[in-house]
Amino acid sequence: MKQTIEGFKPLGYPTYFIALIGIWKMLGVIAILIPKFKLLKEWAYAGIFFTMTGAVISHIASNDIHPQIIAPIVFAVFTVLSWYLRPADRKIIAVNQ
Repeated sequence: MKQTIEGFKPLGYPTYFIALIGIWKMLGVIAILIPKFKLLKEWAYAGIFFTMTGAVISHIASNDIHPQIIAPIVFAVFTVLSWYLRPADRKIIAVNQ
């Protein structure tokens, strides 16, 4: 989308990075939604969190602070809440030895 490309320009990232991030986000959401695979879900949550916080930091570092920075902040908060509030059967429980 033209809007997305314009939003990436001040950050200095190449445009192919948009597709790469988009694919990884979709795979992360799929990993979170499919049943079982607890460890894969943990990695997906981490990846989405790092992507969203990385977007915020990239915008701040390039002095590109506009209202569009709110979306990745909100998504990062929702990611943490989703991870923290997930049902007990989806959590990895450490076993002390």
